[in-house]
Amino acid sequence: MKLLSSLCVVLAICAVGAIGCEPVNRDPGAPADVGAPPSDAIHTSSGLAYKILQAGNGTIHPTPMSQVTVHYTGWTTKGEKFDSSLDRGQPATFQLNAVIRGWTEGLQLMTIGEKCRFWIPGNLAYDGVQGRPQGMLVFDVALLDIR
Repeated sequence: MKLLSSLCVVLAICAVGAIGCEPVNRDPGAPADVGAPPSDAIHTSSGLAYKILQAGNGTIHPTPMSQVTVHYTGWTTKGEKFDSSLDRGQPATFQLNAVIRGWTEGLQLMTIGEKCRFWIPGNLAYDGVQGRPQGMLVFDVALLDIR
């Protein structure tokens, strides 16, 4: 019983990172290619660039009228994170035609289970909206559900 109690204390300390264990939800920081799309990124005619980070498991793609559930993180090209559903610990759900144009276009290319990195030029992002990040934005987006 004493050994079990000691083990529980060690596990509890490890869970909070007090003795050198890795925290469970460690933020890895901005991706190395956040400054510009790499040469192997796919470019659309609108200027959106994307790269598939993890393949999806299906053939159904959302439409602009679809409601999607995603996990995402967004950075400026200087590597400054400005938003993340992962940091909030809860995925985001929204109608696809109610977000920035780069997301509306990019998510229609995805299937459930897929994770992509998008490089969204300013004209497809917030394009001058006060209080929002400006210029090209980079998002890692995982498509969890389509309704």
